[in-house]
Amino acid sequence: MPRLSFAPVNTAPRGDVLVVIFLRGAADVLNMVVPHGEDAYYLLRPALGIPRPDDSHARKEERSLDLDGFFGLHPALQPLLDAWQAEQLAIIHACGAPDESRSHFKAMELMERGVDNERGPASGWIGRHLAALNTGNSSPLRAVGMGARPQRSLSGSVPASALLSIADYHLGADPRALRQMRAALSTVYQDDVLGQDTLSIMDALQKLDPLNYHSPSTPYPDTEFGLALKQTAMLIKADVGLEVSAIDLGGWDTHFAQGSVSGLMPNLMQDLAGGLAAFHADMVDHISQLTVVTMSEFGRRASENGSLGTDHGHGSLMMLLGGSVHGGKVYGKWPGLREGQLVGPGDLAVTTDYRDVLSEILTKRLNNPAVHEVFPDHQPGMLNVLG
Repeated sequence: MPRLSFAPVNTAPRGDVLVVIFLRGAADVLNMVVPHGEDAYYLLRPALGIPRPDDSHARKEERSLDLDGFFGLHPALQPLLDAWQAEQLAIIHACGAPDESRSHFKAMELMERGVDNERGPASGWIGRHLAALNTGNSSPLRAVGMGARPQRSLSGSVPASALLSIADYHLGADPRALRQMRAALSTVYQDDVLGQDTLSIMDALQKLDPLNYHSPSTPYPDTEFGLALKQTAMLIKADVGLEVSAIDLGGWDTHFAQGSVSGLMPNLMQDLAGGLAAFHADMVDHISQLTVVTMSEFGRRASENGSLGTDHGHGSLMMLLGGSVHGGKVYGKWPGLREGQLVGPGDLAVTTDYRDVLSEILTKRLNNPAVHEVFPDHQPGMLNVLG
């Protein structure tokens, strides 16, 4: 990988590169990190429940993968075991937002803004973080949203770049067309600061080739999610000044035919785990300066529905991956799934506010003490998931 010398020397308090993965659609976290030690789980999910690790009536490949005697990973998440056993992956269960609307649009909007209600700041929580911390980094690739447009969480006074594919900047690998485009844009943007930033991005990305990039060990999935993580790895290695990469993985709204050990949701988990495992292996030389966090707008109902799916719920989970993660542990207070312990129409309760986890990332790994500016009107608690 070429180093592009695009970012300034890091003399300011710049911390880890942060990768934020949003599982859009409300992931069914009870089938991702399975509470196999809770009998009520199997009563609520007679068809969708993931068998216990020691269930002799289920095939071995269908059983949950025990983590601590109470929780286990869905078998499709098996690629994450290496990071878990290396104690670089942690899980925060029963985690989420105070909003109980169970509306995808509202929940995502509030979570990406990092606020309790619509009256809060209109900017995104990552955008406010970038604005609150002067790292001396003027790179137009300081914050990147992988996709057609930047994620809502990136909105704010610091510009964020949308990046669907680095290969798109190569104009179909036609160097003559690229030179013509570069010359035309140089003329148009001669006295335009933002235009010059666009040219700088083109110059930087022209030297990167994701189509011929191969992870040293574990291959990335041949999916949009795999490509987004691969391109994030390339930008980190190229030292272009990347501080934040926001990535979406959608499709988690599984009301119908969700699938237990195979099907729609297990396929999504396979993509998630395969991508994260490849990224973890690829970033081995950078892992001490990398923090990855996954989140979803809310969880799903504790009981399965009549369409072999799950309806909108409340409590969710977050995962943290990185060299400074105190991993190999499931964090958070488990509220239980028995009658009287569920909330609303029958949902997992939230016992950890998602902003507590993000606040710990801000203070401990991103060197940003201005948590009150990023999450106004929230007093965070610390789980000590990070060193």
